[in-house]
Amino acid sequence: MNGRWLGGVLGALLVLVGAPAAAVAATTAATAKVADAVQADEPATLRILNRDIVTLRSRLAGATPRVRIERVSERMRELPATAILNDTITAVPFALGEAKGVTFLLGHRPLFSLQEGDVDVEAVQTFDALTQQTQQRLEEVRDAWRELHNERRLVVGVLRTAGATLLLAFLIWSGYRASRGAVKWMEERRDMLAARHPYVDWREFLARIAVGSMQLVRWLVLLGLLYWWAFFVLGSFAVTSPLAHTLGDWLLGKAIWVAEGLLDSLPGLATVLVVLVLTRAAVDVLGYFFQAVQQGRLRVRMFHPETASATYGIFKLLVWALGIVIAYPYVPGSNSDAFKGISVLIGLMVTLGSAGLITQAMSGLVVVYSRSLRKGDFVDINGVQGVVTEVASLATKVVNVRNEEITIPYSVVVSTPIRNYTKLGGSQGTLLTTKVTIGYDAPWRQVHEMLIGAARKTPGVRTTPEPYVYQRALSDFYVEYELFANIADPARRIPILSDLHASILDEFNAHGVQIMSPHFALQPRQAVLVEKGDRYAAPAEPPP
Repeated sequence: MNGRWLGGVLGALLVLVGAPAAAVAATTAATAKVADAVQADEPATLRILNRDIVTLRSRLAGATPRVRIERVSERMRELPATAILNDTITAVPFALGEAKGVTFLLGHRPLFSLQEGDVDVEAVQTFDALTQQTQQRLEEVRDAWRELHNERRLVVGVLRTAGATLLLAFLIWSGYRASRGAVKWMEERRDMLAARHPYVDWREFLARIAVGSMQLVRWLVLLGLLYWWAFFVLGSFAVTSPLAHTLGDWLLGKAIWVAEGLLDSLPGLATVLVVLVLTRAAVDVLGYFFQAVQQGRLRVRMFHPETASATYGIFKLLVWALGIVIAYPYVPGSNSDAFKGISVLIGLMVTLGSAGLITQAMSGLVVVYSRSLRKGDFVDINGVQGVVTEVASLATKVVNVRNEEITIPYSVVVSTPIRNYTKLGGSQGTLLTTKVTIGYDAPWRQVHEMLIGAARKTPGVRTTPEPYVYQRALSDFYVEYELFANIADPARRIPILSDLHASILDEFNAHGVQIMSPHFALQPRQAVLVEKGDRYAAPAEPPP
């Protein structure tokens, strides 16, 4: 690949300086040949019966390592069985120009040749040592070939495989039955604890952990049995015994790798633990401070009790973010490509999905820091009247008179006027108003007294300060009166208003005053007005 890229670059340069197209094509072709030659000279390993014999690294008489391996394979397939069993393996030195080495013979038949260029320059090994090692491995291959053609050894291997398979099946069956009984017993204990306590008890929590751990152990034991079976079966045959050793070495290597990783990660884990403990301590100190501010036990000019909870949440988020940033480099594997990929994925998800979330969060901060509402207030938001039960991070929850919980996003709260009937109540309570329209033939003083009297008789209406009435409009057919009364419990605003309406009906009925507003199709013959003697009709009282 590098050679092709180099050829493309050289071709582009020649075109730029005005070289003919034929020269460019020739240069590119020559570069491609060089790249193919480099790839052909890569080392090639001779494997016989799943065993590595030797790795060839140099050319011999113009043949690349790969071609040399192919020729050796062809010679091996042509060897007669009697030669493999009876002939000896010898190494005969040779010299071909500047190349020196040895040729391995099986009897008088040549197998392959080694030269000094085949020695790994990075390994501390001489050519003589490589020759002895190769001859020893060839003898091991011949021993394995003899075992492979030994019917008795094959029968023993098959019997060992059958016995191991039966033992594996028995162990899996018995282990599954035992673990299923243990898991069932622990699940019953867990369900009994869950039914006994309405809350999550620590014993139930431990029982759930035990159930999950038992299931995990069952799968680990199953995998261990399968691994042992594969190791045993592969080791029972001469051809696959190298695979068994490779399997065992792999497991041992992984165990050593895990142990070394745990030991190497201990300092980093200790650092992470220290940072997280200090971060938790700082968050606890901030929590104590803002709790005192919220309860009014501590007064700080820049912090208000209504906003203490939200401010604590912001500070807590910042402190934990700082602690995680400090501890992240010390987490084992934080520099690996997997961690980097996960970080990029999380960043992409936050970037794509946080637009609406950030809008709601910022709107929530506006609502909280404007101190327009808090938990327990009776409010009217976008036509929803009820008691605020929760002021969360992204929305507020209101329970209305029908005991319905209504969730209102902060984007709606910010764009809508908020009527808070509780905040300014103080010692005098909050005002409750209602309107009635009465004809001009009813004395206004009488209407005032009847409305005030109805308010005084209504449960939940405060007598101090006194209820009062305003005449809001003099319309074409009637006068519009508005009654103002203070109530002690803003949360009962709607039931008290209903009781007040009932009291007004009873009061007007008792004094014979019509509440239904008149509308005229024709002008009445007599004037619609209050007679002079009726201007102070009961319950109104004339001035002294």
